[in-house]
Amino acid sequence: MTPEHERLAAEYVIGLLDGDERRSAERLAENDREFQDAVARWQTRVAELDATAAPVLPGDELWSRIEIGLDRAPAPLRIEDPTPAVIPSPHAAVAALWRSLRFWRITGIAGVLASLLLALGMGLLATRAAREPVLIAVLLTEQNRPAAVVNAFANGTAELIPLEAIPVPPGRALEIWTLWDRARGPVSIGLIDQARTVRLNVGNLPQTGPNQLFEISLEPATGSPTGRPTGPVLMKGTTSSAL
Repeated sequence: MTPEHERLAAEYVIGLLDGDERRSAERLAENDREFQDAVARWQTRVAELDATAAPVLPGDELWSRIEIGLDRAPAPLRIEDPTPAVIPSPHAAVAALWRSLRFWRITGIAGVLASLLLALGMGLLATRAAREPVLIAVLLTEQNRPAAVVNAFANGTAELIPLEAIPVPPGRALEIWTLWDRARGPVSIGLIDQARTVRLNVGNLPQTGPNQLFEISLEPATGSPTGRPTGPVLMKGTTSSAL
């Protein structure tokens, strides 16, 4: 399950998708078991969030004070009309609405629901923004075929997402490197035994910047013995701003 599909499942459950993204999510929800599981997880999370938001309804004491205040409100203006026809005064209609206890109850409940929806929407938007990469590196093979993507985020984290299977012989591993300063040389930021999505170890490195090199080499199972790539470089690419 890729982070992009996880995001798609979350927004599908909340109802934020439209157009092509919604149609894509609906197809995945029908045919993809992993996506179905992700949708079920997000439905459970949203249900838990709803359960934590206890209804906030005014108590009887508050309604009693409101009723007493309404009884003390000045009477609406009465306008004498010499014609036989009785035309309802707009002032009277507004005053009647103002004195309506049902109106204030509905308004109070609507306000609570609006606050809950606003908080939920802001939280989802913040989560989505945090998951949008600011820099992307597409790693190409020697045949110029895209084989993996590195996403770098504003909070300083980064992740590798393979785009295809990468054969790994027994006793060997894939080591991920980055290079931002040729004088410093390449630095290992991950070691995996097979192609899979993985968070990269960039927490102690300078913030990822444009034109920073990322590459994957084939190394011994325990990693390069020299601290530099020793095996063939399978793919590489440099970062550029995300669109």
